[in-house]
Amino acid sequence: MTKKASVIGQRRKAASEDSSASYQARRKEICEAAIQVFHRQGFSGASLSAVAAELGIDRASLYYYFSSKDELFDAITTSVLEENAALARRIADSPISPRRKLRELVAAMMVSYGENYPLLYIYIREDLRQVADSRSDWSKHMRGLNRQIENAFIEIIEQGYEDRSLRRIGSARMVAYGILGMLNWSHRWYRPGKGESAEEAGRTFAELALAGLESPY
Repeated sequence: MTKKASVIGQRRKAASEDSSASYQARRKEICEAAIQVFHRQGFSGASLSAVAAELGIDRASLYYYFSSKDELFDAITTSVLEENAALARRIADSPISPRRKLRELVAAMMVSYGENYPLLYIYIREDLRQVADSRSDWSKHMRGLNRQIENAFIEIIEQGYEDRSLRRIGSARMVAYGILGMLNWSHRWYRPGKGESAEEAGRTFAELALAGLESPY
């Protein structure tokens, strides 16, 4: 390791331990710029240099916050997926009816796509099975979060099957994947400020799913 690299590593470590408002604000600014770069160029085509150019700063300044574009992308997506997984778990475990749970979860996931646009759509396009070995721990964690969200949908549908408030039209897993596919495919047409809002889309998707599932009894 060169002396310069060692100094940068020491300063990055010190920066990561900084909880000041200025540090957090700068980190957020970098993340927001990175999302726009990833969106325009794709993850594989993006670079820290492009993120620095987006901010109008020297690339070296970014190394005090993130060591690579991989670390930057992984940090951004991890926090959002963790929040979504926790939200899905809370809804699945709540005492409300399965029908209401499903309606709220579908709507909440679509709202998250809107609030985190275009980050989650970039993440959807990332093949977690093909990431570099250095990111294997991140990939494993993210796949675990994906499963938590999927399992929340499956559990809610199974609850509806059990109390007969939902019609058993297929396996709970198949139905859950169908709903998630509908949500994920919105990346092909959803744009903030153009057409339906994320809230409107979420409500429509929820009603569409329940129209085929709700028992008439």
